[in-house]
Amino acid sequence: MKKILVTGKTSRFAKFLKLDAHYPDQKQFNILDETSMNVYVKDKKFTHLIHVAGLSRPMQIHQDDIIKSINLNIIGTCNVVKVCKRYNIKLIYFSTSYVYPGTTGNYKETDPVYPVNAYAWSKLGGEAAVQMYDNRLILRLAMTEYPFIHEHAIKDAYASFMYNKHVAEVLPFLLDETGILNVGGPRQEIYEFAKQSKDVKPIEWKEVKNFPKDTSIDVTRFRNLIKEKHYA
Repeated sequence: MKKILVTGKTSRFAKFLKLDAHYPDQKQFNILDETSMNVYVKDKKFTHLIHVAGLSRPMQIHQDDIIKSINLNIIGTCNVVKVCKRYNIKLIYFSTSYVYPGTTGNYKETDPVYPVNAYAWSKLGGEAAVQMYDNRLILRLAMTEYPFIHEHAIKDAYASFMYNKHVAEVLPFLLDETGILNVGGPRQEIYEFAKQSKDVKPIEWKEVKNFPKDTSIDVTRFRNLIKEKHYA
């Protein structure tokens, strides 16, 4: 029987998650304080830890305050890995599709990674620690908020976006997978995707600083897993 711990209780993703799990707040489980983490985990016999906590939006903050980005997304994740190793807990790490180069699109899980901005580097830094731990699943997510959070959307750039509420619905089907898994929807122009949920204004890709042109991902394995689990 699974006993699940979820970090990032106040995150925009966690509010959609309906898993029967433990959701400690930052005082109970501070990813920058190994003592608090060990005190919370000890004797609870967790089987899975879903690591959502970290720094994401606005993306520019990772360039403006690299110390905060490194602390929360890299050092914090390293601490989580150490706790999972110490107590033999399966780790599910929320990474991003932005770790891919963002030039050709349709990236497979086995393709080389090379981020174009500081946010993606911070998530890849976390991945490096997670990769050292065998009992893990790295989700390279093309996830965005519902409804689309921005007033403008890029007209000539592409992604495989999937809304956070939909990721929350399928996450329970992925908990026993291992390795690296791309998670997202079909390749689509970002503007076309965004205008389905709200009235947005188009903006050209060249007007956006440090943003990849095409981070669409191959989600074949993800789709097959969901289909298999749904009809099992």
